[in-house]
Amino acid sequence: VEDGVEAMDYLLRRGRFADRPEGNPAVLLLDIKMPRMDGLEVLQQIRDDESLRGMPVVILSSSREESDLACSWDLGVNAYVVKPVDVEQFFTAIK
Repeated sequence: VEDGVEAMDYLLRRGRFADRPEGNPAVLLLDIKMPRMDGLEVLQQIRDDESLRGMPVVILSSSREESDLACSWDLGVNAYVVKPVDVEQFFTAIK
């Protein structure tokens, strides 16, 4: 999806995603810096929703800000990975 609003629409099967198969993703990769609704807002909504709360969430972000990291942990992120700029390092971090 392109942004946080679409992420929530997908997860909650709303709008253009209303017909997607039931079930949650095995894991959700979120960027903090997304348009319309940022990753921390998405994470908060996921943790507030009974049907989504148990889904593992990994923040994959270029942000090294301590406040972003602390807020992510406070909201219940399962892992926080800093995105490397180099493409090969990026794929290594994902693995």
